[in-house]
Amino acid sequence: MTSRPARIRLLLVVVYAIGMAWVESACVYYLRTLVGGIDPSQAIPVTIPGALGPVEVVREVATLVMLLAIGGLAGHTLRSRIAYLAIAFGVWDVFYYVFLRVMCGWPTSLFDWDLLFLLPLPWWGPVIAPVSIAVLMIVWGIIDTQSGSTLDRRPTSPLWPLTGAGVALALYVFMADAVGALARGGDVTTIVAPSSFNWAAFLVSLALMGAPVADLARHRRAARHV
Repeated sequence: MTSRPARIRLLLVVVYAIGMAWVESACVYYLRTLVGGIDPSQAIPVTIPGALGPVEVVREVATLVMLLAIGGLAGHTLRSRIAYLAIAFGVWDVFYYVFLRVMCGWPTSLFDWDLLFLLPLPWWGPVIAPVSIAVLMIVWGIIDTQSGSTLDRRPTSPLWPLTGAGVALALYVFMADAVGALARGGDVTTIVAPSSFNWAAFLVSLALMGAPVADLARHRRAARHV
């Protein structure tokens, strides 16, 4: 059975991530309005003028620090800290798009293109791509943190190395256009949406990341029937 402290920690992490998502959505709404439009996939290339570019990059780093901090505070072991980090990251990412939709009506669909991140190069993808990964992170984090002590006695799944491969492949898919532009000597600071998305490679990466989660869920079901 899930302990009450574990449920309380989960609730606090979720509430924190939702609050963070509103702040993130508001910042992005302000910035994109200033630089030319809320939809980053518009025909006119998006540029971040002057000091706003470095400030935005540091803000993204600060966001990651905040997520790492809440995971570290909520968990009591390395594994639980990573799991709470995954929950916070996933909830934050999902509600980021929910709140942008509330604020300005964008995205209009889950298949709208978005500029996902700027580090180390611009990441691009349809909204549904990061949201799918975020949901997977939430599912894994909740299973791992809310399953009591029974799962702690099982060996580490041999499928976990697949997660690393899936993450690496997803990162390549998101940054492929920027990597190509950089290889051609292009200017990646002038941000232009790619013309296509490698769905086949992304779905493979999602399956690789999802395999250990499915294995964990299977072990949880087995433990509940012991």
